[in-house]
Amino acid sequence: MNENTITGQIVDAAYKVHTTLGPGLLESVYEAALAWELEKRGLSFTRQQGIPVIYEKIHIHTGFFADLIVEDQIIVEIKSIDVVAPAHRRQLPTYLKLADKRLGLLINFNVALIKDGIIRIANGLKERFRAETQRHRREDQRYLILNRTIVSRWNVCGNRSTMVIRSIS
Repeated sequence: MNENTITGQIVDAAYKVHTTLGPGLLESVYEAALAWELEKRGLSFTRQQGIPVIYEKIHIHTGFFADLIVEDQIIVEIKSIDVVAPAHRRQLPTYLKLADKRLGLLINFNVALIKDGIIRIANGLKERFRAETQRHRREDQRYLILNRTIVSRWNVCGNRSTMVIRSIS
């Protein structure tokens, strides 16, 4: 499965958890519920996986813990806070770099609408997608998650691209 397909499954699972539980609970509750939803969808994942950090000659065995790593491709960082601070936004790109992953989701469940709480962060994924679309000159459809859980269908036809957007609410 590619990163965008997996991301779509994660967003759908987060939507279900949020509509069922609502905002205001602890992060650990959302993590457990999201893990259950991912398991029901047949996605493999690890919870609270320690990621080592290597700085020059120093090997730090557990530099940080990733809340979820789905299909060994996507880091999911779960929050339940009033406002996502700039520091939270800066964490995930660093995690992606240190864990050698290309895509991450920062999901804040403490929002009225889950679409306002999901931030997609890519680490080098954009270049790969551009190369793939250039190889496929025929009409093709790609499903993407852009910024704040906007689900879109990307139609590529020759040198022209269009995007059909529908919001998850």
